[in-house]
Amino acid sequence: MPALDGGICRVKLARGELSAAQALAIADTIDEHACGIADITNRANLQLRGVKRGHEEPLIAALLRAGLGPSGSQDNMHAFADDVRNVMVSPTAGRDAGAMIDTSAIADDILARLQSDKRFTALSPKFALLLDGGERLAMLDHPHDIWFSAARDPRRDDVLFAFGLAGCPPVAEKHAGAVAAVAASNVAALTYALVHTFLDLAAPEHTRMRDLLAVHSVERVLTHVESKTGIALLRDASIERWRRAPADPSLRLGAHRQRDERRSHVGGQPVLGRMNSATLRGLARLVKDNDGATLRMTPWQSVLLTDIDSAYIAATLQALEALGLACNARDPLTRVIACAGSTGCAKSLADAKADAMKLAAHLPAHANAQVHLSGCPRSCAAAHRAPYTLLAVAPGRYDLYHTRDPRDPTGFGRCLARGLTIDEAAGMLSHAARPPIPPFDEPSDA
Repeated sequence: MPALDGGICRVKLARGELSAAQALAIADTIDEHACGIADITNRANLQLRGVKRGHEEPLIAALLRAGLGPSGSQDNMHAFADDVRNVMVSPTAGRDAGAMIDTSAIADDILARLQSDKRFTALSPKFALLLDGGERLAMLDHPHDIWFSAARDPRRDDVLFAFGLAGCPPVAEKHAGAVAAVAASNVAALTYALVHTFLDLAAPEHTRMRDLLAVHSVERVLTHVESKTGIALLRDASIERWRRAPADPSLRLGAHRQRDERRSHVGGQPVLGRMNSATLRGLARLVKDNDGATLRMTPWQSVLLTDIDSAYIAATLQALEALGLACNARDPLTRVIACAGSTGCAKSLADAKADAMKLAAHLPAHANAQVHLSGCPRSCAAAHRAPYTLLAVAPGRYDLYHTRDPRDPTGFGRCLARGLTIDEAAGMLSHAARPPIPPFDEPSDA
């Protein structure tokens, strides 16, 4: 689709994963057909910017040849829409020491079902699903149309999945709880039935699950699902009271031991989630140099390398830093996110990317709350509400908002000041973002 800086091509990655060959293919493609830039999105996908006029078809063909499209699309580039592949898992799925279950196979099953039914092309490109295995590293604050989260079965020593509609897994008591639970073996089939139920009941103007729930009760939706599948749903007080353990987003940075206790995952943050072709080639080399490693994008717009042997952790961290990635949570660039800004988007009132760089340079290490710079009220760079938001009102001028609940989807929070310059905003944030305000991206009960 068009933008000020050229065309935009979104590449949806299955489970956020990118092979070394695919990373190299993207690097070559954006050098030849675009401006050499790839942004990591807040759903752990990629967005290729600056696609040159007349280069759209060869760019898409090159990506499909690299296996970066839906199943079957390599033979027919218009065979099936990419929009339905919105299943988000933890970037440490299958590796996280805190997980109750490896969600990889279930996620693959869900993706296969979504891609096999052409009816699902009617879904909004933003219709999103979360599959949470209970990992310590997990994005819990993005609202999803359907979410599943691993939980202990209160009836026996086993894992089942609590699930909910139009929201997030509950961490604090004030968050809406799960509507029911289902056996792990039935998650993919239930997802398929839930999506069909949405399409059965939704009016043309209903694009998201929240729209459907405004006119149909949860009970109506679940009754419809049960009639289609015969899957037994667990619905009792224990599921309603269930709360998900808090996650720790800082685990996306640096090196952390995996569940096998022998290897580690190592992560770093590209500046404002943006990579160039040289960065992609460098990441591909790291995957090749570490036997068995995988490269994964994260919903914090960072990258993660899994299965790094202990002997190579220091060298891998040094290589990431040499590529310009921040690997330490004390680096202010790990706590600032920004939209494309006025250089890439006609709706943006300010150059949010450049202003975010300037802001990060002025933030001390103790200002540890996440700050989101948005060029307009659409909040494209953040699917949740960051603790602090700078909303552009003019070039170089922002209103500052604060919310202590990053899950609040209703607005940016309370306005603290209007029309600030970046220097003025940095001064306020340096003073305000001290403890006891919760640190970056951690859910708060306050």
